[in-house]
Amino acid sequence: MPVKYKIKKGDQVIVIAGRDKGAKGEVLKMLPKEGRAIVKGVNMVKRHQKQTQTTEGGIISKEAPIQISNLALIDPKDGKAARVGYKVLDDGRKVRFSKRSGEVIDV
Repeated sequence: MPVKYKIKKGDQVIVIAGRDKGAKGEVLKMLPKEGRAIVKGVNMVKRHQKQTQTTEGGIISKEAPIQISNLALIDPKDGKAARVGYKVLDDGRKVRFSKRSGEVIDV
């Protein structure tokens, strides 16, 4: 059974451990089978790329996947790392909320 993560594509996250600790960025892609995510501007690596008809060759910088355990969602109120919980609103919608401030993350 696949693991369900509380971080989704498009979320603003902060790196809480590793080489890029403190860096903030947007989740570009989730890789749930590997337990990793690709975050814009975080965990940058250099790759040698061969020239093709559409792309130029040379050494390019791109984002490498980072462990989801090293990421935390950013609290919408104060911009710091926050844990995530779920709650059901009065109208029946299930939403994610920040346990730090109680602010609803999903809109």
